[in-house]
Amino acid sequence: MLQNYIFDFGNVLTVFDPDLLTAPFVEDKETRKVVSDVAFDRLYWYALDWGTITDEEIKADIRRRLPAHLRDIGCAAYDRWVHNLTPVAGMEKLVADLKKTGAKLYILSNVSIGFANTYKEVPWIRKLFSLFDGIILSGTVGIAKPGKEIFAYMLKTFEIKAEESLFIDDNAKNIETAKSLGISGYLFDGDSERLRDKLGI
Repeated sequence: MLQNYIFDFGNVLTVFDPDLLTAPFVEDKETRKVVSDVAFDRLYWYALDWGTITDEEIKADIRRRLPAHLRDIGCAAYDRWVHNLTPVAGMEKLVADLKKTGAKLYILSNVSIGFANTYKEVPWIRKLFSLFDGIILSGTVGIAKPGKEIFAYMLKTFEIKAEESLFIDDNAKNIETAKSLGISGYLFDGDSERLRDKLGI
């Protein structure tokens, strides 16, 4: 019987779209793409997920890669990305409703130390996270999905059983890893109502 529900954060609970995160700083679409391609380069974000690069190192590289007139904009977009996140439609209420059933809720997300240090400054994220019984953010523990280690770490840390748990993520590789450890998986497609039906709430 399912008792534990483990949620990814990016593109499950929040929309993570570099174009949207850059839009408050750049009106022109072509210029925005130039900035977002650098400020949100996956090469940085993989390292951020593992906690192996600092914000200052990234901003130094953003300044190196962008033309002079875009350097401050690129760094501003990077500095403010957490504050500019928006929730996936319907997911805040889904989590709140699931909590009311008595289920245990957890977050397992590949995300940076910088996020861990600043998310409480964002009211909707702080309120949402307060509903969870446990949160593991990869950058703070130095291990990341899709590796098995971070799933095992979660199970051990919160003393939960794999067979009593459902993992909700938008990445098929992460779902595969969860299933290999006996955790049920749900590949999220952005449709909160479909997930709600699956969960029976």
